[in-house]
Amino acid sequence: KNPIHPKVIFFTGEKESIQMEMALQWNDAYNENVFSYANNISTTEGGTHMTGFRSALTRVINSYAEKNNLLKDLKDTTLQGDDIREGLTAVISIKLPNPQFEGQTKTKLGNSEVEGYVKSIVNDKLSSFLEENPSVAKKVIGKALDGARAREAARKAKEMIRRKGALDSSSLPGKLA
Repeated sequence: KNPIHPKVIFFTGEKESIQMEMALQWNDAYNENVFSYANNISTTEGGTHMTGFRSALTRVINSYAEKNNLLKDLKDTTLQGDDIREGLTAVISIKLPNPQFEGQTKTKLGNSEVEGYVKSIVNDKLSSFLEENPSVAKKVIGKALDGARAREAARKAKEMIRRKGALDSSSLPGKLA
């Protein structure tokens, strides 16, 4: 896989005795690889820290793109989370005093307050990184725009197939149809 930007985006943050480390890099692939950890335990099913990360990532990228007028190609849609996370490889590690895992296998974090902390740290750190590195931001948003265009084209093709099927199934004879 070829990275879109050569330097890995890395930042750390701490809020209310919860420490977070995060590394992000986009590549030219189409799948998303996000690895999350809570107190060095792999949370393969995600949890509240993943929810906070995903919503903050989507909000930060969308607000940066709108502020810098990079969404002029998209007419009436905005970038969705799947578009932004296309080709993303990320590692998210948080350390917290009292982790509450869902289930016996500890594959999902359940601390509800972690979501807000992760959101605020990602908002602060990622938005300042994008402001300081506009070339990286343009590359990432360009990749997300390609994903949005592909999603929109797939939706239109699906509608055309359905509409065509609806016209064919009419019970009128050929000339009247």
